[in-house]
Amino acid sequence: MMVPLALLVLGGLAAAMAPRVLTRADWPDREPVLALWVWQCVVAAVLLCCALAMSLSACAAWAAVRGNVFAPAPHGVVEAYALTAYGSWAAPLAVLLATGALWTAAMLTREVRAARARRRRLRADLLVRSPLLPGEERGGEPLVVLEGERPEAWLLRAGAAPQLVITTAALRRLQGFQLDAVLAHEQGHARARHDWLLHCSSALANGFPRVPVFAAFRDQVHRLVELAADDSASRRFGRLTTALALVELNEDRGVFGPCPAPFSQVPDRVERLLAATPRLTTGRRLRLTAVAALVPAVPLLVTFVPGLSALGG
Repeated sequence: MMVPLALLVLGGLAAAMAPRVLTRADWPDREPVLALWVWQCVVAAVLLCCALAMSLSACAAWAAVRGNVFAPAPHGVVEAYALTAYGSWAAPLAVLLATGALWTAAMLTREVRAARARRRRLRADLLVRSPLLPGEERGGEPLVVLEGERPEAWLLRAGAAPQLVITTAALRRLQGFQLDAVLAHEQGHARARHDWLLHCSSALANGFPRVPVFAAFRDQVHRLVELAADDSASRRFGRLTTALALVELNEDRGVFGPCPAPFSQVPDRVERLLAATPRLTTGRRLRLTAVAALVPAVPLLVTFVPGLSALGG
């Protein structure tokens, strides 16, 4: 089979089968950071399949592209790919895949701009609700307290250092180290740059809503980053303290009880913290990490095998 078609078949199989395999596994909730790594490797492999297929199709369709891509390669390597035998479909396929790449970049740009606009609105609202005193600069304090009747806490990037914004109602509810657990949870998001993972997953899912792996990637990322931040807080202040902080902040939102709010993950997060399921063994974590790292290498191997075989022969 011609290499671009083999890459597209490989990418299609990964996009269709990976969500089923990963969502049915029982270990991601125990290792959310590892699960995020596996999802990123799978998505990177799918995108790499498309990018390499686009490059080889463009090489087959246009001699100028072929001359630039294969310029340092011996003549035998070019012949090993049989680019001239790809037929008339090479140019339309290259254009189609290039359009997909441009669309992906456009969706990511739109997602980042929308996030920046939301942050600007939050900063403006924060200045209205908590105005600066003469000589005071926003961004120096790690914690900002707002007057509010609802218990709320969120992270605001107001410069180089992120700030935790919390309402007075939340301060009245949180006892002991619960406030520290909330702060550690949000700091876990900031340290791991979960916002970029959320932007990328949303851009792919919104740009290609019919591709199963991208929709599943977005849904799982939104869930796993919260579990990872919960673990970051629980390691410092305990699972019970972190679970109680979640309950205090969300009790009035209707997420608990016989008819919980739809799409709420808070009850499951609280149950997970209280269950204290043990982590995977170190050996299994290392094996999963290594296997996931090899997934993006498969498209590269498929792409370079003809050339390496020609050089070896």
